[in-house]
Amino acid sequence: MKRCLSILFFFALFYPQFLFAQNNVRLTSPDDRISFSIKVNEDIPVYSIAFKKKNLIENSSLNLDLEGMGMLRQAFISTSPVYKEINESYKLIVGKASTVKNHYRQVIISLQDKLNKNYKLNIEVRVFNDGVAFRYSFPKAHDRSFFTLLDEKTQFRFTTNPIIKALLLPNFTTSHEGLYTTAPLSEIKEDTLMDMPALFQFPDKTYMAITEAALLNHAGMYLIKHGGILQSQLSPLPGQTRIKVKARLPHNSPWRVLLIGDRLGTLIESNIITSLNAPSAIKDVSWIKPGTSTFPWWNGTVIPDSINGGNNFETNKYYIDFCAANNIKYHSVVEYGGHEWYTNDGEGYQPGKNVDITKPVPGLDMKQICDYGKKKGVGIRVWTHWKALYPKLDEAFALFEKWGLSGMMVDFMDRDDQEMVNIQTEILQKAAKHKLHIQFHGAYKPTGLHRTYPNELTREGAMNYEYHKWDKLITPDADLNIVFTRMLAGPTDYHQGGFNALPTDKFVVQNIKPYVMGTRCHMLAMYVVLENFLPGVCDYPDSYIGQPGFEVIKKIPGSWDATHVIAAELDQYVSIARRKNDRWYIGTITNNNAREITIDLKFLPPGKFEAEIYSDAADANENANHLTKQKKFIDKNTNLKLALAPGGGNMIILNKLKK
Repeated sequence: MKRCLSILFFFALFYPQFLFAQNNVRLTSPDDRISFSIKVNEDIPVYSIAFKKKNLIENSSLNLDLEGMGMLRQAFISTSPVYKEINESYKLIVGKASTVKNHYRQVIISLQDKLNKNYKLNIEVRVFNDGVAFRYSFPKAHDRSFFTLLDEKTQFRFTTNPIIKALLLPNFTTSHEGLYTTAPLSEIKEDTLMDMPALFQFPDKTYMAITEAALLNHAGMYLIKHGGILQSQLSPLPGQTRIKVKARLPHNSPWRVLLIGDRLGTLIESNIITSLNAPSAIKDVSWIKPGTSTFPWWNGTVIPDSINGGNNFETNKYYIDFCAANNIKYHSVVEYGGHEWYTNDGEGYQPGKNVDITKPVPGLDMKQICDYGKKKGVGIRVWTHWKALYPKLDEAFALFEKWGLSGMMVDFMDRDDQEMVNIQTEILQKAAKHKLHIQFHGAYKPTGLHRTYPNELTREGAMNYEYHKWDKLITPDADLNIVFTRMLAGPTDYHQGGFNALPTDKFVVQNIKPYVMGTRCHMLAMYVVLENFLPGVCDYPDSYIGQPGFEVIKKIPGSWDATHVIAAELDQYVSIARRKNDRWYIGTITNNNAREITIDLKFLPPGKFEAEIYSDAADANENANHLTKQKKFIDKNTNLKLALAPGGGNMIILNKLKK
């Protein structure tokens, strides 16, 4: 007995971050700034989260409605919580960092219900220095092998009335493309569906984002405000509204992730979401090569008059030659004149009754294109509608590998119910067997699976520059909203590379050779500001050749070794530095207001750098494509003053000098 008391005293004295009493558990982050506590309150498990000793969320319920069992009604913690601390690092094949430090404290809490002893549920919690994650874990059961989840009742009961920035949606069938709403949470209409990630700003400039990680064999999660309280809402299986998940035991829900910090940069820099995913399931990753890619659909597949245009070799050869001459890794074969590269009798790119993705249109030899691309050192990708691809998944992937394709965009998915989640996972798994990378479009947010399946190079799930072809919605302000919301979940495809820029007040819609809104320096900076492992070079070749700033695109890598947010002000501006090998890239964008900001370079390692600085020209508010370029020598003690035009930007490339 004395020995047991001594052990408990030692545990409490030296590990105060792990505190528990019957039905009351507390866990803190390694730096002790974030704390998570859970207790049973009026027979229901509730949790609270504090940051720097100030509660942000308190007494928020954790509950699930299971078919045949109902919800927890008289819950109790059935066994002693199990604690551990992990401090490790891991490698990412593609990511915002190549080596990630993964340091967290964890507790697993076992729950039962006094009214139904067969209702057993574990809550697994991890607390990092930059956030909290928890998930529901369904253990094996002696009386059943399957379970059906009807609803998840996770609450987020805030202690104040934070400002929320979120994409509001009419229903679950969505491409997740829209403009973001910014308002006090109290002003959001009841039962409005809110997409994730959603950003919350508290009165003391504390920031929190809510999203999820490791979405596998489960329903995607949204937020709604119900009865004045924010809570989870799961996407139902197709054809009904009652059932959300059907799965075999044991089963884990995705992680519910709350990124927390007193800098917006903390949320952008965080690697919690990939850390909550399993290591790579792909053993040979040598073929996975992130990098820039054309996407001619955006510009209208513009070619010189001397080329016989069409879904043919000549058109694609022209783009491949452009890629080879300018260090662009991939060319995408999409369509020509409104018709896909594959056989289809449908309209508007939708599959018809006789669609066949394994049969290119007459006159198009895909192997010839792939062979030519290989000869020139350029990978070939294709666009596909998922409904055309999925029925022939195995046959198509085997054929694509035989042709020599590198990967593809899979489009128009528009759902995140459990069925669609499993379809996307299957596509990634089978694509990897044939050495194909995947870019999901019309798809839900990323959840960190590019750690497990690094052949997932990017996702859309954002209203982006494709809208410039038909609308005026994507302003420099909208770009900033994406950075502080959608991008927090991971890589964000954005149809980058528009080189025909117009000031916001002079912007005109144009489908062929479209314009972009803001300045050219804004467009260049977006290559660094956005996390995207397949950056687009979407304009037509002649828009780039000989143009100031194109040399920047030639140098853009597809993945990064480190990311640091230099400065960020919500709705105003952001400046992000990313490193590849010894070269740093700094991208800065502003909203529609001109401004001057000073950035310090203390994050740099010791040594001298040569800086290539691309700035908005003095007349960029009128002539948006005008920029200036200068070179100067700097080090970590240098402060740089940046002058940004309305809708402007700044791009800096830092080359380390050898001693």
